Amino acid sequence: MTKTATLTFDDKVIELPVHSPTLGPDVLDIRKLYAQGDVFTYDPGFTSTAACESAITYIDGDVGELLHRGYPIEQLAEHSHFLEVCYLLLYGELPSAEKLAHFERTVTRHTMVHEQMHNFFRGFRRDAHPMATMVGVVGAMSAFYHDSTDINDPWQREVAAFRLIAKLPTIAAMAYKYSVGQPFVYPKNSLDYAGNFLHMCFSVPAEEYVVNPVLAKAMDRIMMLHADHEQNASTSTVRLAGSSGANPFACIAAGIACLWGPAHGGANQACLEMLREIGTVDRIPEYIRRAKDKDDSFRLMGFGHRVYKNFDPRAKVMKESADEVLELLGVHNNPTLQVAKELERIALEDEYFVSKKLYPNVDFYSGIILDAIGFPTAMFTPIFALSRTVGWISQWKEMIADPTQKIGRPRQLYTGAAKRDYLAVEKR
Repeated sequence: MTKTATLTFDDKVIELPVHSPTLGPDVLDIRKLYAQGDVFTYDPGFTSTAACESAITYIDGDVGELLHRGYPIEQLAEHSHFLEVCYLLLYGELPSAEKLAHFERTVTRHTMVHEQMHNFFRGFRRDAHPMATMVGVVGAMSAFYHDSTDINDPWQREVAAFRLIAKLPTIAAMAYKYSVGQPFVYPKNSLDYAGNFLHMCFSVPAEEYVVNPVLAKAMDRIMMLHADHEQNASTSTVRLAGSSGANPFACIAAGIACLWGPAHGGANQACLEMLREIGTVDRIPEYIRRAKDKDDSFRLMGFGHRVYKNFDPRAKVMKESADEVLELLGVHNNPTLQVAKELERIALEDEYFVSKKLYPNVDFYSGIILDAIGFPTAMFTPIFALSRTVGWISQWKEMIADPTQKIGRPRQLYTGAAKRDYLAVEKR
């Protein structure tokens, strides 16, 4: 039996269909609300509105649960790796060994970028932020890869997906190399996805660079834990851009631009900058007092989460990687990392933090790891972007295939002037 909800206002009674999802709360279908009742809803931030139907990722913030195609992120982090999670997000099921090998081989063989793109990079200032470079270069991919821009062709959509997943690490590494004045490093097919990215970022032609497996594993986990996160701001941006029929490269560039915002993708950078502001372990009590003071504008970055009201399931996995990386590289000579470890200890033991569930989140640990590996803070968000690309592409492909999808057109609560007549300038 189909469930309905009744909305009554003034002298109107409207029956609204109610949809029951696989997981999560029921959803009121208000698509006919304006047509039937000459009224629409007001929901700033769309926090109570389902803008689409999706079968990719599910989050339950109250219990701290993140599922990709039904699989808990903890199980994927323990048993899987990034490219297998990419396959899962794209196609809905875990691959057989043969399919996984073919998928990995295809991605590996698409990692090089068009040689003329090197010239495109040189049009940017050397001090350009890597995210500014990535927005421009990814958007320009549609000028280099004309044979995968037709969104109505399933094969072209598939080729575009592979190209984006394969080339984003190369583009991010090139943006980094360009910003520090070093030569671009070509990808190596003998390396895995995460190891290849580290090699392109940190190797130089003058000497041999050997990828440390502990760092490669940590990098792979960072990518996996950021691969998709349901209908967040950047994913919604990709879907909204895609609803207009824009090509996939333009849509992903739009997602990268949205991710650049400090309230979204810049959280781990803000966290590390906070740790550097604190400076030394002996100053932590001062900042703890400030964080507890309601009249102080200071806020501890990297603790708690808007969606996860209990704990961030990604943070537990990231903490393991952070411990492994710090054990390998050491923290004794790094004041920032010393501050991070002590702040983590306090947050997990202090009653104020525990009672308010201000646990260290994924941004806290990922910032520590990336800093320890040697990345400047300006590269934190580009790494987030290359990791999230597979989620964006999966959501975009799902949207394109949805027969109910239409161009996004949010409404507004208009509070401007009512209709009025124009006055000639001499009469004003």
